[in-house]
Amino acid sequence: MFEKEVEVILNGRHITIGPAKVAKQASGAAVVRMDETIVLVTATVSEALREGMDFFPLTCDYEERLYAVGKIPGSFPKREGKPSDRGIVTGRLVDRSIRPLFPSGMRNDVQVIAIPLSVDHNYPDVLAVVGASLALCLSKIPFAGPVGSVRIGRLDGQFIVNPNFEDLAKSDLDLVVSGTKAGIDMVEAGADQVPESVIIEAIRFAQPLIDQLVAAQEGLVSEFGVPKMEPVIYRVNADILQAVRDSSASEIRDALQQPDKAARESGITLLKEEIVAKLADQFPDQEADLGNAVEKVVKEELRSLILNEGRRPDGRGVDEIRKITCEVGLLPRVHGSGLFTRGQTQVLTVTTLGTLDQAQILDNLETEESKRYMHQYNFPPFSVGEARPMRGPGRREIGHGTLAERALVRMIPLEEEFPYTLRLVSEVLESNGSTSMASVCASTLSLMDAGVRIKAPVAGIAMGLMTDGDRYAVLTDIQGMEDFSGDMDFKVAGTRDGVTALQLDTKVLGISGEILGKAVEQARGARLYILDKILEAIPQAREEMSPYAPRIFVLEIHPDKIGDVIGPGGKIIKKITADTGARIDIEQNGKVYIAAVDAEAGERARKIIDDITRDVKIGETYLGKVVRIASFGAFIEVLPGKDGLLRVAGGARPEDMFKLGDEVMVKVEEIDSQGRVNLSSPSFPSAAPGGDGGRRGGPDRGGRPGGGFGPGGGGRSREREPEGRFRPKRT
Repeated sequence: MFEKEVEVILNGRHITIGPAKVAKQASGAAVVRMDETIVLVTATVSEALREGMDFFPLTCDYEERLYAVGKIPGSFPKREGKPSDRGIVTGRLVDRSIRPLFPSGMRNDVQVIAIPLSVDHNYPDVLAVVGASLALCLSKIPFAGPVGSVRIGRLDGQFIVNPNFEDLAKSDLDLVVSGTKAGIDMVEAGADQVPESVIIEAIRFAQPLIDQLVAAQEGLVSEFGVPKMEPVIYRVNADILQAVRDSSASEIRDALQQPDKAARESGITLLKEEIVAKLADQFPDQEADLGNAVEKVVKEELRSLILNEGRRPDGRGVDEIRKITCEVGLLPRVHGSGLFTRGQTQVLTVTTLGTLDQAQILDNLETEESKRYMHQYNFPPFSVGEARPMRGPGRREIGHGTLAERALVRMIPLEEEFPYTLRLVSEVLESNGSTSMASVCASTLSLMDAGVRIKAPVAGIAMGLMTDGDRYAVLTDIQGMEDFSGDMDFKVAGTRDGVTALQLDTKVLGISGEILGKAVEQARGARLYILDKILEAIPQAREEMSPYAPRIFVLEIHPDKIGDVIGPGGKIIKKITADTGARIDIEQNGKVYIAAVDAEAGERARKIIDDITRDVKIGETYLGKVVRIASFGAFIEVLPGKDGLLRVAGGARPEDMFKLGDEVMVKVEEIDSQGRVNLSSPSFPSAAPGGDGGRRGGPDRGGRPGGGFGPGGGGRSREREPEGRFRPKRT
């Protein structure tokens, strides 16, 4: 696959990179290999521009092919369809790692496609980032790389590089860091309440490893690289830009300082139209350039307002958080609900609890085949005051849902403690900055409202950055305008004890350790403040779940008894379901899950199964039911499908003493070598087990000589089969 190979050793992990000897018609192609995981990455650029293009059209696709792990797709067409959530998130990770390194104002279409061709026990995502960087650097596409990317885990307090599936499952940290020689430009992490100091240390640990990958790529580029093309770069006309500054900068500054988002955006839009109209005579037929110049001055004035005066558009200081309200239990029929409002950002999360067999089935390149915790995020157009068609979830929605899921998944009780599947849906009702972190907060409220005893409450906050040369300001709780115009979007989620998830995107070439450290510390203070607000609304998880949530009972039976519960053709288990309304799932190891909305029905089903599978024991008493009457006594069902003989004293007529269906308190006196059960009852005098009770049992009595139910006795009994089941014995 390689035209030339270069090996890089990162703390013992061998990575081979090089130009691809395939895909020659792409602008650039690279292959990256670690063990038996091989990723092919291509980069292609368009020469012509799409008409009306006013942004940089970069597309990063990560194409999962199940042949890479020797699987045939489970779908009906037996071929891959739309990307999995994991594939989409990986495509976004590649995008966020390389996007800041293209020329500002570039308008040519660029497409990067990563295809894992072979996957063993290693994650291909960081290899895809390195491959994308090398493919771009080898191509004619302008790109300020190379970029390196590594995954950092932590086992027993020690950092490990690019851990495999098994090691990462045991790690309390899953951190992906991408960057250049200039610094870090992308971070993504999931963690189990890891302290901020450890996160910073891990990022610093990653930088020299990134430098090794960058150096290896530079050597290949010097040998195989081609001259770069002249891209189409859009720049605002300098004369127009200066005219807007001179005529309207102060008006724009005043318009920015409107606290309400809708009023501010409306005011700026009207002001933009006025400025364009005012300067139209001076710059005829240049309305688009005038509009772009106004937008650029808006960004300049926003930066100046924050860096020079320490004030933000809504009047807050750089470290202030907007007003927060938290509510729970808003929706009566759902299993749990939480509403989190921060300024003009508002998210409602609904929790639904289900049985374990409702877990999501995964069809991807990893070893995990299902997951019982799902977090989905919806962003309807009304949340930003727009009217546009409703579509399925886009890459952004899937990415935000995955980030919120990562923030909370390690706080969910283990399956053994809480045998439920959980689906959380976050509905963004209003948006003005950091809805992903608002969905984390709303989800904590919703989980606790549903009675889920999470390990600890989780809150999230988004941090921003404004830079101007040597000056910078780290912003707490950024709103939409600050995100759009700023240099960093840094989301941090966690508990009081540490970080559970973070995500860093930048628009500048590298973030210094000083800035990153300040942002992390500032985020911690904000997170603790939000956690206090959450706990004011609901101090702990509810003791009782919603009456509409399923109650799940778990019991373990011997695997040999599974057949007893199921019955011939499923007869017994169907009857239990029909009688109780409970849903019953039995695993091959003998673990039984019983789910019922009515707790009483679930308990009834549990007791029936428990009775079916437990053994009759000598000396125990049972409230049994008369199931058959013979001339020498009555057969009493002491447990489902298990009965014994209660003999009557001589001269008594059983038919006068018992009726079918009567309940009788009995005691097990004997279980003979053939498994036949003899009973006694304080309410009915009986012969000694195996005795004649004053009569001799003859053929007309249905018994053998001796007439008892013990050895040589008569009547209907059951004997235990070798596998532990009972079957009728004819005598």
